[in-house]
Amino acid sequence: MILQARIQELEGRLSALEARLAITSQTSNQPPSQDKPWLPKSERQKSSRSSGGQRGHAGKTLKMSEHPDEIRTLPITGHCGCGQPWASVAVSDLLARQVHDLPEVRLHVTEYQAEVKVCPQCHAREQAAFPAEVPGQVQYGPRSHGLTTYLNVVHAVPLERTAEVMDALCGARPSGGTIMLNLYLASSRLEGFEDQLKIALMEQNVLHTDETGSKVNGTLNWLHSVSNAQYTLYGQHASRGYAAIEEMGVLTRFEGVVAHDAWNTYFRLPGQHALCNAHLLRELRHLDEQLQQCWAGELRAALQGIYHQRKMGILTQTDKEAFYERFDALLLEGLNANPAAPPVPGRRGKPKQTPGRNLALRCQKHRDAVLLFLERDDVPFDNNQAERDIRMFCIKRK
Repeated sequence: MILQARIQELEGRLSALEARLAITSQTSNQPPSQDKPWLPKSERQKSSRSSGGQRGHAGKTLKMSEHPDEIRTLPITGHCGCGQPWASVAVSDLLARQVHDLPEVRLHVTEYQAEVKVCPQCHAREQAAFPAEVPGQVQYGPRSHGLTTYLNVVHAVPLERTAEVMDALCGARPSGGTIMLNLYLASSRLEGFEDQLKIALMEQNVLHTDETGSKVNGTLNWLHSVSNAQYTLYGQHASRGYAAIEEMGVLTRFEGVVAHDAWNTYFRLPGQHALCNAHLLRELRHLDEQLQQCWAGELRAALQGIYHQRKMGILTQTDKEAFYERFDALLLEGLNANPAAPPVPGRRGKPKQTPGRNLALRCQKHRDAVLLFLERDDVPFDNNQAERDIRMFCIKRK
């Protein structure tokens, strides 16, 4: 009996290792960058529409400007075939073509000369004051500061490459220290905006949140985001947990719906919760394709079907009730396929359960959060908004 139990334990460990090796971005939270290059990345279902612009699509094209900055008239020279010189013939019409291009990009140098005067009566010396934005003898101006900050922060261009871009475009190469100084200056000026941003986020009905690891001087820190389609608040903290969320000062006081990826810390927040079903679909796919648990594949297909019905606006109350019954029945099937693991003699704490059982229990416990998108039109199916908000940071981190 001892030998048989040991064999079963080793077989279970082997199956778990094989399942871990088969994990991709389609079946887990693993980033797509770690996938093999030939694996497909999309969860989208193929539609009957052809590729390209659809009927009724407005489209965009470059249009003639009503107020060109410069007009160059092209004269007709020489003579007509009959010998008449064109210079003596009046213009009957003008045909216009336009070229939309950037002006020459170069630094505009402004020299400030402060007057110095000496009083003829008392010989006191007086000097005119330089503007506050001109503290030194030579410095870059606010537009240069703004461009380097924009390139480095918004488009994740590294410091050295930002300097190269400035050199190529403007003929000036700021140092990495100068660019960092611009970042600190911009950050200090955003304090008032950040307060307004938090107020605006608190007034929303639904917010998205996520976090990702971030090295600071070689030490693991965490970047946290809180957002909706219009606003995004970022926070950097040494902690991944509740202390960081509390310091940001939004979610701990927010009573609307928080969309997230089912990390336990988020469930400590007040208000309602909406779980990311994109994560759930990937987990179900792993259970179905790698662990051969058919109930997971059926639940995945049912979730995708009900989502597309809602998206197309053809979802009825009868459809919803039928889906709820199907959802509960498949979770019970999942629990039956993954019976609870018995306590291990000599080990303290709860025994480790299978991934299938853990997922089915989580869906049962947080059923309302998983399916809230069916009850409220303003609640999305997934948490992709938060994923998009941290994507550029992840690109810059790499």
